[in-house]
Amino acid sequence: MLEIIHQDSHILVLAKPPGLAVLPGGWGEQMPCLKGMIEAQYGKIWVVHRLDKVTSGVMVFARTAEAHRALNGQFERHTVEKIYHAIVEGLPPWETHTARHMLQANIGRAHRTVVVRKRGKRSETYFKVLKRGQEQAFLEAQPRTGRTHQVRAHLAALGYPLLGDPLYGAPETDLIARPALHAYSLSFVHPGSGNRVSYQAPAPVDFQLAMERAGL
Repeated sequence: MLEIIHQDSHILVLAKPPGLAVLPGGWGEQMPCLKGMIEAQYGKIWVVHRLDKVTSGVMVFARTAEAHRALNGQFERHTVEKIYHAIVEGLPPWETHTARHMLQANIGRAHRTVVVRKRGKRSETYFKVLKRGQEQAFLEAQPRTGRTHQVRAHLAALGYPLLGDPLYGAPETDLIARPALHAYSLSFVHPGSGNRVSYQAPAPVDFQLAMERAGL
């Protein structure tokens, strides 16, 4: 069941559940994907941006080619404001921090991004601690560039990997069965009205339970 946040003749905004790929790919071409589910119910849509399969949260899709071009331009110019919520291992000593580690895909390990000192892509993520527990912390993350796995890689580089993210160095946990990352908010200029709009998606049950179990 798709959780629709907003829809009109230009865009469709929904809350992506964790564990569902946005597009088919590789060996999973016959597996369900978010785009296919949306089109089966709402007709043709254009993908503007993506979230990792394991990540939950708010996404916008275009319903016309014109809306697609307008939204694409905003993402390319980094004028779309994205806010993620994250549960991390460890307790950062800072209240806010901006990570600027350069990133690149790790050629020797598929689907992973690594920090490099030279020849990487410029990347920037703003972090703010919202709450601290005994062993984990609840953070807000605002990526100001759009690199693959940017939030995950930056947190790992800072020494505070996402809870449940062994790909980036987190220890095994029974608090959550996926990396604890949720795309909470998305703000952009509506391609139809020209007004700036903002949409939020509440965290899914597994994320909320992890918060409770971690004392957050």
